[in-house]
Amino acid sequence: MSRSVILRTAALLIASNTFMTIAWYGHLKYLHNRPWYLAALISWSIALFEYLLQVPANRIGFTEMSLPQLKVLQEVITLLVFAPFALLVMGQTLR
Repeated sequence: MSRSVILRTAALLIASNTFMTIAWYGHLKYLHNRPWYLAALISWSIALFEYLLQVPANRIGFTEMSLPQLKVLQEVITLLVFAPFALLVMGQTLR
């Protein structure tokens, strides 16, 4: 398995997950006093960038990784991105 493919895939997935986490949870802190439909619209706009990174990441990764390998990589990255976001941005504790 090519290290280059894994690194490019991981880099794109990290960026994608950063947008995803902001889109899914950022509105809870920054748009909590706005109507839900405005939060949804802004979140969908942010999520567009997630998909613009996620699709190429999966296509690149799938050239040398199996679908289960891609999914495990995705989930590990999701936790690595979410934990600092929850702690630093949302002020949550991990229990």
